[in-house]
Amino acid sequence: MARKLARRARRIKIHGRIRMKIHGTRERPRLCVFRSLKHTYAQLVDDEKGNTLASASTLEGKKGKTGSNLEAAKKVGQLIAEKAQEHGVSSVVFDRGGYIFHGRVKALAEAAREAGLKF
Repeated sequence: MARKLARRARRIKIHGRIRMKIHGTRERPRLCVFRSLKHTYAQLVDDEKGNTLASASTLEGKKGKTGSNLEAAKKVGQLIAEKAQEHGVSSVVFDRGGYIFHGRVKALAEAAREAGLKF
């Protein structure tokens, strides 16, 4: 149990360092990623006003199906890119949320790039 708490505290500390360096605007919002054990979430955030422009997650779509795998993360990346283009956003700042750029986080980022987002 202590190891789990130490891992979470480490991620939050890393995320704090990342957030000191990156900042989202209306023209170029921050694409922040959160992953839990069962689901993957992504948001487009305008840090100047503190608004969430769009969000996508594995909870959208089919009910009862867990979305913890790479294919689900790719779908979230495509979905957030589509929602960004609806809001007129083509370029974002990527916030990996303190997670290693590997696995689901990497799959989401690559899918968003393939769908037309630039970062």
